[in-house]
Amino acid sequence: MTRQTILILDFGSQYTQLIARRVRENKVFSKIIPYHTSAKEIAKMTPKGLILSGSPASVADKKSPTPDKGIFKLGLPILGICYGMQIMTKMLGGRVKHTKEREFGKIELFIDNNRDLFSHMPGNFTCWASHGDYVTKLPLGFSTSAHTMNAPTAAISNSNRRFFGVQFHPEVTHTERGSQMITNFLFRICGCLGRWTMQSFIKDAIENIKKTVGRRDKVVLGLSGGVDSSVAALLIHKAVGRNLRSIFIDNGLLRKDEPQQIKKVFRNMYHLNLDYVDRSKRFLIRLKGIQDPEQKRKIIGEEFIKVFEEEAAKVKGVKYLAQGTLYPDVIESVSPGGAPSSRFPGPGLAIRIIGEVNTERLNILREVDRRVIEEIRNAHLYEQIWQSFAILLPIKSVGIMGDDRTYENVVALRCVMSLDGMTADWVRLPFEVLEKMANRIINEVKGVNRVVYDISSKPPATIEWE
Repeated sequence: MTRQTILILDFGSQYTQLIARRVRENKVFSKIIPYHTSAKEIAKMTPKGLILSGSPASVADKKSPTPDKGIFKLGLPILGICYGMQIMTKMLGGRVKHTKEREFGKIELFIDNNRDLFSHMPGNFTCWASHGDYVTKLPLGFSTSAHTMNAPTAAISNSNRRFFGVQFHPEVTHTERGSQMITNFLFRICGCLGRWTMQSFIKDAIENIKKTVGRRDKVVLGLSGGVDSSVAALLIHKAVGRNLRSIFIDNGLLRKDEPQQIKKVFRNMYHLNLDYVDRSKRFLIRLKGIQDPEQKRKIIGEEFIKVFEEEAAKVKGVKYLAQGTLYPDVIESVSPGGAPSSRFPGPGLAIRIIGEVNTERLNILREVDRRVIEEIRNAHLYEQIWQSFAILLPIKSVGIMGDDRTYENVVALRCVMSLDGMTADWVRLPFEVLEKMANRIINEVKGVNRVVYDISSKPPATIEWE
């Protein structure tokens, strides 16, 4: 039986991966493709339906990303989300206007047509929106399906052509009936059966790797210790065994004892062919004096590629280069047990140190971070919390320790709950846990005399500070 697939045209939204996940949670396979993929290529993939993602762009921009107009002639069901709805409206003859009155965050949605996408839903519920463009004229054959207090057209539909659009984001958890909307699109509109499983995907992935690589060809992979490259390494290792050479680059920005832990897990537990390369001094030299977070990320990424290319060139007979995946559901299905906490940013501690990164500040943050995790574990909260970490701030404060006045560093603690990392809420930690953390940090970590707790949710804040 041919696998049923929903194709997601990616216009650059931060939520595109999340849309793919929501589809897969319904046991329907999803695949993300570039927004400019031709209608001819899409037809060859024989999808059951298309989803047009959101985008940071505006349809009012002259160079706004535009799909092949032929996709609207394929006879496929289409769901446009936020920008996806706007670009569909524009390309089919409607009008979209940019306005200063943005809708951002939670909004109340009022249903005008409870069929199709909104079947079996209440008359109003909360959704999550993030847009500054509005549909002012519907394309021919479309009608309004829902509205908000600020947007007369918050959802549109053309049931005959099976085209639907929503001005909000059903894929995020803040939208109360978002999962049901996606389910309605998949099963009521696209006619999917829901027989796909993640285990079948993993099995197929391993078989495809075997067919592609063969028995003798070698693969080289840059292993950072993060979840993306770890998942890729394990999948490829299951397919080709010792023909995979994983290169673990220590950039000096990892947590306390993490390099040793990564080597132990992947060499001893999973028996990977692992090369360890310590280039921590090289990374820190490049980061000297750099304070801008985006510049830090860029330097770390560039240097990682340079080091990896240098080390990969030393491995003889390599035919394939492997890289990690970004699919959250694949990650959760294959993540290595015993490895360090997977939810750790690629640039490491560099973006948890606000301002310049140096050896002294890294050592302080490592010691603070270790005590945060220890106390979260001691309180039996580690498996319940999405992320727990510390941030070293670029300020100092006056304190009193014993009879002496001090002028030391301030650290912020951050603990959040989330289902997908796209939205998050701060954790209401018991006061006694916070007290233990603060006392241990101030008493045991030299150079810190004040601890604060971050009670910001995402949005409007992000999980990380940089």
